[in-house]
Amino acid sequence: MSSPSRYARCASSPQARTARGRPAVDAKSALRLHPSAHVDTFAREHLPPPEQWPALVRDRPELHYADRLNCGAELLDRTVERLGADRPAFRAGSGDVWTYGELQRHVDRIAHVLTGELDVLPGQRVLLRGPTTPWLAACWLAVMKAGAVAVTVLAQQRSHELATMCEIAEVRHALCDARVVDDLVKAGIPGLAVTTFGGDGDDDLLARAARQPDVYEAVDTAADDVALIAFTSGTTGRPKGCMHFHSDVLAIADTFARHVLKPGPDDVFAGSPPLGFTFGLGGLVIFPLRFGASSLLLEQAGPKQLLPAIAEHGVTVLFTAPTAYRVMLDELREPGAPDVSTLRRCVSAGENLPAATWQAWHERTALRIINGIGATELLHIFISAADEAIRPGTTGRPVPGWHARVVDDSGAPVPDGEPGLLAVRGPVGCRYLGDDRQLQYVRHGWNVTGDTYVRDADGYFTYVARADDMIISAGYNIAGPEVEEALLRHPDVLETAVVGRPDELRGQTVVAYVVPRPGTERDPDRLREFMKGELVPYKCPREIVFLDALPRTATGKLQRFRLREPGPVE
Repeated sequence: MSSPSRYARCASSPQARTARGRPAVDAKSALRLHPSAHVDTFAREHLPPPEQWPALVRDRPELHYADRLNCGAELLDRTVERLGADRPAFRAGSGDVWTYGELQRHVDRIAHVLTGELDVLPGQRVLLRGPTTPWLAACWLAVMKAGAVAVTVLAQQRSHELATMCEIAEVRHALCDARVVDDLVKAGIPGLAVTTFGGDGDDDLLARAARQPDVYEAVDTAADDVALIAFTSGTTGRPKGCMHFHSDVLAIADTFARHVLKPGPDDVFAGSPPLGFTFGLGGLVIFPLRFGASSLLLEQAGPKQLLPAIAEHGVTVLFTAPTAYRVMLDELREPGAPDVSTLRRCVSAGENLPAATWQAWHERTALRIINGIGATELLHIFISAADEAIRPGTTGRPVPGWHARVVDDSGAPVPDGEPGLLAVRGPVGCRYLGDDRQLQYVRHGWNVTGDTYVRDADGYFTYVARADDMIISAGYNIAGPEVEEALLRHPDVLETAVVGRPDELRGQTVVAYVVPRPGTERDPDRLREFMKGELVPYKCPREIVFLDALPRTATGKLQRFRLREPGPVE
């Protein structure tokens, strides 16, 4: 590691005292944070003011963490100490398997390069970019052990998006898969030092790492030092950077994974979400490592790639979105379909899971999809249910360690059975990086997710719509997801999205965009007739538009705002 004297010089730099002309926040005294190991103090200085924090609740023994904590060391080094170095950790689609011992050596060598050659200081932000591979995951773990702050982005994101995120987080270092470096270079980010991995030459990260020692002592970070900045997927507007602590990384494993997934060391995790999406980072890296399991990391993880991979590698825990389950169902109906009998846990998040999809998957596989809602602001899933506790059509109940309620605009709880805003609190909370939208997300100590929900008398939460996606037509409130679920019950419909379109007479009219199954007729009248038997007339779409595909972000989230815009959908 670099010398303490160099760290001390950095601590007195202009960046450590102030950023973007704003005075530095005395975060330690104001928030009673533990003494930080960060030399570059940007992250702490740009936490929201104390009065804008949500209440953090860690009321279970497994959520009581030591004051000094490095999540990279906890996930990797402590797991090796408990279970040994010879167990498989990461599997690649090529068939390569890294043991925990091999992963540990790779991670420690990369950490040596970060601090010894690239001069990355504790607290500095490091951008990570590439397809989902063991090497990208190893880079993330190395950044954790080096005490830096990971900013993991998607390989599909383009130059302007990368430039915006680097500006917001003041990123000065990047580790990038050599195959996707072009857009990062084109972004022309001032002062950004880019180091590629997986390429040729002695200056490649992996070549440098091969010359480093096998053992690296993790930086002694505080449990509440910022470990990562995760950017919202940007369905609309400027992305928001969500800051999460080292203890937060463990908390999502010790709540959702521990109590809902209940993984064991012999589990094999796989899924479609990339590591730049917190759904993927948790499901494919944090959860398996926390419990000594292994993870299959696939560069291409669409439904057509997932099914054969499940059969070939004996996947037991699967993470993907509702749309992928629907597509895989079609594949499983074909002769010679892959054997998915090794699966024991199927997790769905990212968008609402229709009851029809849940039922069809259960009928075909006898597996109960674990529905869940999570948020980048809260890092992972906080409402869910598994096994016999599942009620199809609902999201579930608060995960142990989390608390949820449904409130009105003033923050007061609404009676069971009435729709309102979902409010959540638990061991992780929203902390936007220097963003005034903190005041919209955190209200009265609760994280208000922007989703409309209904809670029943048994404590189950049912999704209604995004709060800004409710359609008001001729005085009626219409939830788009309810109309979508009805359309999905028609055998010709593969995907659908329902939005409101401005209308002078009614205020809004219901418009359905439909992706038909291959080989079926695009007949709007046939669907309209079907819908008459499914919903009351005022909820039925007045217009049905057929598309080859719905517009989505790189993380697979539906971009409804593009469907509301006038003109054809591109």
